[in-house]
Amino acid sequence: MEGLAAELTPQLIHIRRHLHQYPEVAYEEVETTRAIRGWLAQAGIRIVDVPLQTGIVAEVSGREDGPIIALRADIDALPIQEETGLPYASRIAGKMHACGHDFHTAAVLGAAYLLKSQEEHLKGTVRFIFQPAEEKGTGAKQIVESGALEGVQAIFGMHNKPDLEVGTIGVKAGPLMAAVDGFDIEVEGVGTHAAIPEEGIDPIVAAAQIVSSLQTIVSRNISPLHNAVVSVTSIHGGTTWNVLPDKVVLGGTVRTFQDEVRAKIPGHFRRIIEGVTAAYGTKISLRWFEGPPSVNNDDGLTQLSVVAAQKVGLQVVTPAPSPAGEDFAFYQQRIPGSFVFMGTSGTKEWHHPAFTLDDRALTQSALYFAEVAIAALGER
Repeated sequence: MEGLAAELTPQLIHIRRHLHQYPEVAYEEVETTRAIRGWLAQAGIRIVDVPLQTGIVAEVSGREDGPIIALRADIDALPIQEETGLPYASRIAGKMHACGHDFHTAAVLGAAYLLKSQEEHLKGTVRFIFQPAEEKGTGAKQIVESGALEGVQAIFGMHNKPDLEVGTIGVKAGPLMAAVDGFDIEVEGVGTHAAIPEEGIDPIVAAAQIVSSLQTIVSRNISPLHNAVVSVTSIHGGTTWNVLPDKVVLGGTVRTFQDEVRAKIPGHFRRIIEGVTAAYGTKISLRWFEGPPSVNNDDGLTQLSVVAAQKVGLQVVTPAPSPAGEDFAFYQQRIPGSFVFMGTSGTKEWHHPAFTLDDRALTQSALYFAEVAIAALGER
């Protein structure tokens, strides 16, 4: 397949750069879906009829019956104004593929082309999932609800990794990316003139106490052998310098890797809120937004990923777990899965307006996906 992959390289680069120029954010990926459908159709790859508004599912089946293995790419972009200065930079104001989903899509398309060329030798089916709305953390759920995972026995995915060099791949069993939860805390006091605070109940002081106290969850309530991040990322309250407001709203995120830690943290939030309420006389409400769980790689499929990566010439390294989230985890709640980090020699991290990656990693990624799918068909 390496010879064909080399021949496909210019086409995959063209696909990736086309997608980069015309990014679409979550649940708006209409033209992206249409383009992917066209590229699949040109290669004679069968489209699977599933009820999706955006996103698309396709598959290649061998002559012999066998298992169904899935390869997944995410297709949405971010609401970010691009600042790379590249000749193929985004042409859509305020939108950018700043997380490399254009790269993921082109790589899985490349794998689809390679596997189509091997179709008669396959023992089973490889299903290609081009998923919408990963950045919302909900697209994978939509794919599951559509029935696209029916019959699938294992699933593989990847994320580009800017801090890994092209030619390397990060593979790790167990937790790789964090569970993602969000929160809003509304602190209600009694507004008054700033010069006579005793006539009101100051929600700013109470909110400040909450921010400080939340940091004790990680430092004093979580074992040092476990992992958690609690970040308050927004504070809104007040409109002028001489008035104490009647309300402050805090927002933020929690990242965890262990299920038992994730389960305990909302209780710690409520305990802190109850204490501040008693101490300051405010009324406080908490809204909790549960996002994707932790990406947790299956041991056996991880070993398959290592062997497949080495077979196509990639250097396998053990990556540090990332506190970023990935809704690929929703698939792993249903079936075994393996998610890897592909080295792309980027200059900036994910979600930066000057984010870049090296297209040389496209061919390697397509080969990896094709190889790991063939290996998994033989194992299932």
